[in-house]
Amino acid sequence: MLDALRPIIDPDFQKSIVDLGFIKDLRIDGAQVSFAIELTTPACPVKAEFERAATERVSALDGVDEVAVTMTANTRQAARAGGGEGQGPVSLPGVKNIIAVASGKGGVGKSTTAINLALTLRDQGAEVGILDADVYGPSLSLLAGVQGRPDTTPDRKIIPLIGHGMKLMSMAFFVTDDSPVIWRGPMVHGLVKQFLTDVRWGELDYLIVDMPPGTGDAALTLTQMAPLSGAVIVTTANDLSLIDARKGLQMFEKVGVPILGIVENMSYFTPPDMPDKKYYIFGQGGGERVAKELGVDFLGEVPIDPRIAEDGDVGKPIVSSQPDSPSSVALREITGEIVRKIAMLAVKNPPVADANITWVS
Repeated sequence: MLDALRPIIDPDFQKSIVDLGFIKDLRIDGAQVSFAIELTTPACPVKAEFERAATERVSALDGVDEVAVTMTANTRQAARAGGGEGQGPVSLPGVKNIIAVASGKGGVGKSTTAINLALTLRDQGAEVGILDADVYGPSLSLLAGVQGRPDTTPDRKIIPLIGHGMKLMSMAFFVTDDSPVIWRGPMVHGLVKQFLTDVRWGELDYLIVDMPPGTGDAALTLTQMAPLSGAVIVTTANDLSLIDARKGLQMFEKVGVPILGIVENMSYFTPPDMPDKKYYIFGQGGGERVAKELGVDFLGEVPIDPRIAEDGDVGKPIVSSQPDSPSSVALREITGEIVRKIAMLAVKNPPVADANITWVS
């Protein structure tokens, strides 16, 4: 039975799903066979392919009339980075992976990218939270369409608000719309630490951190204190954004945070009545060029779509409001690349597990 499944190869690890220990609870009851395939993440982009291939290969065996395949996931925890200049990362019990979404400067669509990546992970079955760490310009409340003030537990832990099936935390939940946050470095440091340690995040597969733009106090505090699994850098193709993206990337590298890759946002515009045309308003290929220069992966391009802003302003991320749009398709592909990289970091040498075969006479 396992020999029939052995030719199914995981494209990331380049090993059989049997040798990787993905086959669980194999049960053989006469002509009926059932088993589970336990993936490294519920957001696995090849989940459907594994299920189809496994069903076909076992169904083709002599004496097998019925096959039941259950797809499950056990999200692995990537090696944690963080800590620098004498500071160690804080502990977030129950949070398996923390992904920073960052940019060298504001205005490149970092926050919009972060919430759409998070929502894509949620739609694929993962438990997801979002921390809006942009203290001076929080936008999560608007983008998620969620307002209110979080409650606290008897032990003074902050309970995140819920939006789109995700746990949300933002400075925007504690200030009024027209109140600027005018804080010095030590106050920002304290708030960021509180968001990491005093929020009751619970069990999460992924916590997406919408980082402050640039390399200032809040960004530096987060890279030093948060046990980050990896960072995604968002930029546009123009030279000014790319210069700042380089600086942001180097900040993560200095504290040992793996760079998952670069996303080029607002890459081009395609008029609705000219679907074969691409207008590169901010330049062409800048993100991919910088990725090659710096030796990191280029995750993909997200085209300009006016609906991203229009729907985002009313709390409807585009992957939810316009799931078939080119931007949504690109964001889902980028999310798949990020998930694969996190899984590779978490399971560089995955153990061989017993399939736990049960024969029923």
